Amino acid sequence: MAQNTDGAALVIRSLVKAYVRGKPVLNGITLDIASDGITAIIGPSGTGKSTLIRCINRLVEPTSGEIIFAGRNLVTLNRRELRAARRQIGMVFQEYNLVERLTVMENVLSGRLGYVSPFKAWLRRFPPADINEAYALLETVGLTPHVHARADALSGGQRQRVGIARALMQRPKLLLADEPTSSLDPKTSVEIMTLMRDLSAQRGIPAIVNIHNVALARRFATRIVGLSGGAVVFDGAPDALSDAYLKQIYGGESWLDGHSENDSD
Repeated sequence: MAQNTDGAALVIRSLVKAYVRGKPVLNGITLDIASDGITAIIGPSGTGKSTLIRCINRLVEPTSGEIIFAGRNLVTLNRRELRAARRQIGMVFQEYNLVERLTVMENVLSGRLGYVSPFKAWLRRFPPADINEAYALLETVGLTPHVHARADALSGGQRQRVGIARALMQRPKLLLADEPTSSLDPKTSVEIMTLMRDLSAQRGIPAIVNIHNVALARRFATRIVGLSGGAVVFDGAPDALSDAYLKQIYGGESWLDGHSENDSD
Protein backbone atom coordinates (compact mmCIF):
# COMPACT_ATOMS: atom_id res chain seq x y z
CA MET A 1 0.00 0.00 0.00
CA ALA A 2 2.94 2.36 -0.52
CA GLN A 3 2.04 5.74 -1.98
CA ASN A 4 3.57 7.19 -5.14
CA THR A 5 5.96 10.01 -4.20
CA ASP A 6 5.85 11.68 -7.62
CA GLY A 7 4.41 15.19 -7.33
CA ALA A 8 3.82 14.91 -3.57
CA ALA A 9 2.49 18.08 -1.96
CA LEU A 10 3.99 17.15 1.41
CA VAL A 11 6.68 14.68 2.42
CA ILE A 12 7.03 13.52 6.04
CA ARG A 13 10.12 11.52 6.97
CA SER A 14 10.81 9.77 10.30
CA LEU A 15 8.72 12.28 12.26
CA VAL A 16 8.98 11.91 16.03
CA LYS A 17 7.24 13.93 18.70
CA ALA A 18 7.77 13.23 22.39
CA TYR A 19 6.19 15.56 24.95
CA VAL A 20 8.03 13.54 27.60
CA ARG A 21 11.54 12.35 26.79
CA GLY A 22 11.60 8.69 25.86
CA LYS A 23 7.81 8.47 25.42
CA PRO A 24 7.08 9.46 21.80
CA VAL A 25 3.50 10.24 20.78
CA LEU A 26 4.62 10.01 17.15
CA ASN A 27 7.17 7.31 16.56
CA GLY A 28 8.85 7.69 13.17
CA ILE A 29 5.96 8.69 10.89
CA THR A 30 6.79 8.60 7.17
CA LEU A 31 4.16 9.70 4.64
CA ASP A 32 3.92 11.24 1.18
CA ILE A 33 0.79 13.35 0.68
CA ALA A 34 -0.45 13.57 -2.91
CA SER A 35 -1.17 16.90 -4.58
CA ASP A 36 -4.92 16.30 -4.60
CA GLY A 37 -7.69 14.56 -2.67
CA ILE A 38 -8.41 14.18 1.04
CA THR A 39 -6.17 12.12 3.31
CA ALA A 40 -8.03 11.13 6.48
CA ILE A 41 -6.04 10.37 9.63
CA ILE A 42 -7.87 7.96 11.96
CA GLY A 43 -6.98 6.26 15.22
CA PRO A 44 -7.86 6.04 18.91
CA SER A 45 -7.49 8.89 21.38
CA GLY A 46 -3.91 9.58 22.35
CA THR A 47 -2.36 7.99 19.28
CA GLY A 48 -1.09 11.27 17.88
CA LYS A 49 -3.63 12.32 15.22
CA SER A 50 -3.86 15.95 16.35
CA THR A 51 -0.15 16.03 17.12
CA LEU A 52 0.63 14.95 13.56
CA ILE A 53 -1.59 17.65 12.05
CA ARG A 54 -0.14 20.32 14.33
CA CYS A 55 3.45 19.26 13.73
CA ILE A 56 2.98 19.92 10.01
CA ASN A 57 2.48 23.66 10.55
CA ARG A 58 4.53 23.65 13.75
CA LEU A 59 1.77 24.59 16.13
CA VAL A 60 3.49 21.68 17.88
CA GLU A 61 7.27 21.49 17.54
CA PRO A 62 8.54 18.13 16.24
CA THR A 63 11.22 16.37 18.25
CA SER A 64 12.96 15.10 15.11
CA GLY A 65 12.37 14.23 11.49
CA GLU A 66 11.59 16.14 8.32
CA ILE A 67 8.47 17.80 6.93
CA ILE A 68 9.12 18.89 3.35
CA PHE A 69 6.66 21.40 1.91
CA ALA A 70 7.19 23.59 -1.15
CA GLY A 71 10.77 22.38 -1.33
CA ARG A 72 11.71 23.33 2.24
CA ASN A 73 12.00 21.45 5.51
CA LEU A 74 9.46 23.15 7.78
CA VAL A 75 11.15 21.73 10.88
CA THR A 76 14.27 23.85 10.39
CA LEU A 77 12.66 27.17 9.41
CA ASN A 78 13.22 30.22 11.58
CA ARG A 79 10.29 32.32 12.80
CA ARG A 80 10.16 34.63 9.78
CA GLU A 81 10.48 31.76 7.31
CA LEU A 82 7.80 29.79 9.16
CA ARG A 83 5.36 32.73 8.99
CA ALA A 84 5.85 32.85 5.23
CA ALA A 85 5.35 29.08 4.89
CA ARG A 86 2.19 29.15 7.01
CA ARG A 87 0.59 31.53 4.54
CA GLN A 88 0.37 28.56 2.18
CA ILE A 89 -1.09 26.15 4.75
CA GLY A 90 -4.75 26.67 5.65
CA MET A 91 -6.01 25.32 8.97
CA VAL A 92 -9.53 24.36 10.06
CA PHE A 93 -9.89 23.82 13.82
CA GLN A 94 -12.08 21.56 15.92
CA GLU A 95 -13.42 24.46 18.02
CA TYR A 96 -13.50 26.88 15.08
CA ASN A 97 -10.88 29.30 16.54
CA LEU A 98 -12.87 32.36 15.46
CA VAL A 99 -12.71 35.82 17.04
CA GLU A 100 -16.17 35.75 18.59
CA ARG A 101 -16.72 39.51 18.79
CA LEU A 102 -15.83 40.09 15.12
CA THR A 103 -18.22 39.71 12.22
CA VAL A 104 -18.27 36.79 9.82
CA MET A 105 -16.64 38.97 7.14
CA GLU A 106 -13.91 40.16 9.50
CA ASN A 107 -13.12 36.59 10.53
CA VAL A 108 -12.86 35.46 6.91
CA LEU A 109 -10.65 38.43 5.99
CA SER A 110 -8.31 37.45 8.83
CA GLY A 111 -7.13 34.73 6.45
CA ARG A 112 -5.28 37.52 4.61
CA LEU A 113 -3.50 38.91 7.67
CA GLY A 114 -0.20 37.45 6.53
CA TYR A 115 -0.39 39.50 3.34
CA VAL A 116 -1.13 43.02 4.64
CA SER A 117 0.96 45.32 6.81
CA PRO A 118 0.44 45.10 10.59
CA PHE A 119 -0.95 48.66 10.61
CA LYS A 120 -3.54 47.92 7.92
CA ALA A 121 -4.38 44.66 9.63
CA TRP A 122 -4.97 46.53 12.91
CA LEU A 123 -7.26 48.96 11.09
CA ARG A 124 -8.83 46.02 9.23
CA ARG A 125 -8.13 47.69 5.90
CA PHE A 126 -7.99 45.07 3.18
CA PRO A 127 -7.65 45.50 -0.59
CA PRO A 128 -10.94 45.52 -2.56
CA ALA A 129 -9.89 42.29 -4.28
CA ASP A 130 -9.65 40.53 -0.91
CA ILE A 131 -13.07 41.84 0.15
CA ASN A 132 -14.62 40.66 -3.12
CA GLU A 133 -13.00 37.24 -2.69
CA ALA A 134 -14.33 37.00 0.87
CA TYR A 135 -17.87 37.76 -0.33
CA ALA A 136 -17.53 35.09 -3.03
CA LEU A 137 -16.29 32.52 -0.52
CA LEU A 138 -19.11 33.30 1.90
CA GLU A 139 -21.58 32.78 -0.90
CA THR A 140 -19.91 29.46 -1.74
CA VAL A 141 -20.20 28.21 1.85
CA GLY A 142 -23.79 29.46 2.15
CA LEU A 143 -23.27 32.33 4.59
CA THR A 144 -24.16 35.39 2.51
CA PRO A 145 -27.09 36.30 4.83
CA HIS A 146 -24.71 36.31 7.81
CA VAL A 147 -21.87 38.47 6.45
CA HIS A 148 -22.31 41.15 9.11
CA ALA A 149 -23.34 38.87 11.98
CA ARG A 150 -20.99 38.40 14.90
CA ALA A 151 -19.31 35.02 15.04
CA ASP A 152 -20.77 34.28 18.47
CA ALA A 153 -24.30 34.51 17.00
CA LEU A 154 -23.74 31.53 14.67
CA SER A 155 -24.45 27.83 15.07
CA GLY A 156 -21.60 25.33 15.21
CA GLY A 157 -22.00 24.35 11.58
CA GLN A 158 -22.05 27.99 10.50
CA ARG A 159 -18.91 28.71 12.52
CA GLN A 160 -17.11 25.82 10.85
CA ARG A 161 -18.16 27.19 7.45
CA VAL A 162 -16.56 30.49 8.44
CA GLY A 163 -13.44 28.58 9.45
CA ILE A 164 -13.27 26.87 6.06
CA ALA A 165 -13.76 30.17 4.22
CA ARG A 166 -11.05 31.81 6.34
CA ALA A 167 -8.60 29.00 5.57
CA LEU A 168 -9.31 29.28 1.84
CA MET A 169 -8.80 33.07 1.97
CA GLN A 170 -5.12 32.27 2.44
CA ARG A 171 -5.15 30.73 -1.06
CA PRO A 172 -3.31 27.77 0.46
CA LYS A 173 -1.43 24.99 -1.27
CA LEU A 174 -2.32 22.61 1.56
CA LEU A 175 -5.36 22.41 3.84
CA LEU A 176 -5.20 20.90 7.33
CA ALA A 177 -8.29 20.10 9.41
CA ASP A 178 -8.09 19.00 13.04
CA GLU A 179 -11.28 17.12 14.00
CA PRO A 180 -13.50 19.52 11.97
CA THR A 181 -16.73 17.60 12.70
CA SER A 182 -16.30 16.37 16.27
CA SER A 183 -18.43 19.19 17.74
CA LEU A 184 -21.19 18.84 15.14
CA ASP A 185 -24.31 16.70 14.76
CA PRO A 186 -24.28 13.93 12.11
CA LYS A 187 -26.18 15.87 9.44
CA THR A 188 -24.01 18.97 9.81
CA SER A 189 -20.88 16.79 9.85
CA VAL A 190 -21.78 15.39 6.43
CA GLU A 191 -22.45 18.92 5.12
CA ILE A 192 -19.07 20.16 6.35
CA MET A 193 -17.18 17.19 4.91
CA THR A 194 -19.01 17.58 1.59
CA LEU A 195 -18.01 21.23 1.51
CA MET A 196 -14.37 20.45 2.27
CA ARG A 197 -14.25 17.68 -0.33
CA ASP A 198 -15.85 19.79 -3.05
CA LEU A 199 -13.82 22.95 -2.40
CA SER A 200 -10.60 20.96 -2.13
CA ALA A 201 -11.31 19.35 -5.51
CA GLN A 202 -12.46 22.55 -7.21
CA ARG A 203 -9.41 24.50 -6.09
CA GLY A 204 -6.89 21.69 -6.46
CA ILE A 205 -5.87 21.84 -2.80
CA PRO A 206 -4.87 18.60 -1.06
CA ALA A 207 -6.35 18.22 2.41
CA ILE A 208 -5.26 16.27 5.48
CA VAL A 209 -8.13 15.70 7.90
CA ASN A 210 -7.76 14.27 11.39
CA ILE A 211 -11.16 12.66 11.98
CA HIS A 212 -12.63 10.42 14.67
CA ASN A 213 -15.55 9.11 12.59
CA VAL A 214 -14.52 6.13 10.47
CA ALA A 215 -17.72 6.23 8.40
CA LEU A 216 -17.04 9.84 7.39
CA ALA A 217 -13.43 8.97 6.57
CA ARG A 218 -14.55 6.13 4.32
CA ARG A 219 -17.17 8.29 2.61
CA PHE A 220 -15.13 11.41 1.89
CA ALA A 221 -11.42 10.53 1.87
CA THR A 222 -9.45 9.34 -1.12
CA ARG A 223 -6.89 7.84 1.25
CA ILE A 224 -6.98 6.74 4.88
CA VAL A 225 -4.00 6.58 7.22
CA GLY A 226 -4.58 4.64 10.43
CA LEU A 227 -2.42 5.36 13.46
CA SER A 228 -1.96 3.16 16.49
CA GLY A 229 0.60 3.70 19.19
CA GLY A 230 2.05 6.64 17.30
CA ALA A 231 2.85 4.58 14.19
CA VAL A 232 1.20 4.04 10.82
CA VAL A 233 -0.55 0.65 10.74
CA PHE A 234 -2.75 1.25 7.69
CA ASP A 235 -2.23 3.40 4.60
CA GLY A 236 -4.52 2.87 1.65
CA ALA A 237 -7.84 3.39 -0.10
CA PRO A 238 -11.05 3.55 1.96
CA ASP A 239 -12.39 0.29 0.51
CA ALA A 240 -9.25 -1.49 1.71
CA LEU A 241 -9.94 -0.58 5.35
CA SER A 242 -11.19 -3.94 6.55
CA ASP A 243 -12.41 -4.93 10.00
CA ALA A 244 -9.08 -6.66 10.53
CA TYR A 245 -7.28 -3.34 10.06
CA LEU A 246 -9.79 -1.55 12.29
CA LYS A 247 -9.08 -4.08 15.05
CA GLN A 248 -5.38 -3.42 14.60
CA ILE A 249 -5.90 0.35 14.74
CA TYR A 250 -8.40 0.56 17.60
CA GLY A 251 -7.92 -2.75 19.39
CA GLY A 252 -10.59 -5.21 20.46
CA GLU A 253 -13.68 -6.32 18.58
CA SER A 254 -16.75 -5.36 20.61
CA TRP A 255 -17.14 -1.91 19.03
CA LEU A 256 -17.01 -3.12 15.42
CA ASP A 257 -20.71 -4.01 15.08
CA GLY A 258 -21.72 -0.36 15.14
CA HIS A 259 -18.64 1.36 13.79
CA SER A 260 -20.13 2.25 10.42
CA GLU A 261 -22.88 4.34 12.04
CA ASN A 262 -21.48 5.69 15.28
CA ASP A 263 -17.71 5.75 15.32
CA SER A 264 -16.02 7.53 18.17
CA ASP A 265 -12.50 8.49 19.07
